[in-house]
Amino acid sequence: MRNYCNLETYSISMLHLKENPTLQDIQQYVIELEQVRGFSDQTVLQKCLMLGEEVGELFKSIRKQQNIRIDPFSKFGSIEEELADIIIFICSIANRYNIDMEKALRDKEEINKKRAWI
Repeated sequence: MRNYCNLETYSISMLHLKENPTLQDIQQYVIELEQVRGFSDQTVLQKCLMLGEEVGELFKSIRKQQNIRIDPFSKFGSIEEELADIIIFICSIANRYNIDMEKALRDKEEINKKRAWI
């Protein structure tokens, strides 16, 4: 994965996620956006806690969509936005452990294929 040493010349406007990205493309994009936005020094624990917050925001968004009462002062986005945030945090955590998410997904699905689903 690419590493940018001179971030002063690499601005947020240069970030680009290509059309129809693979999981590897998304993981690389997350590395770049974290570097540009100054998030690359955050720990795995911080990322995990923020992932939990994003899941909570997703739940609030779903509650709103399902017409279930929510705190009117809660701040959260649309279901689509919250799912995107969750993907970013999952990739961020995976990147910190050098996990190829596409390979991990394929490997896990091979295990799941052998399970009995009731």
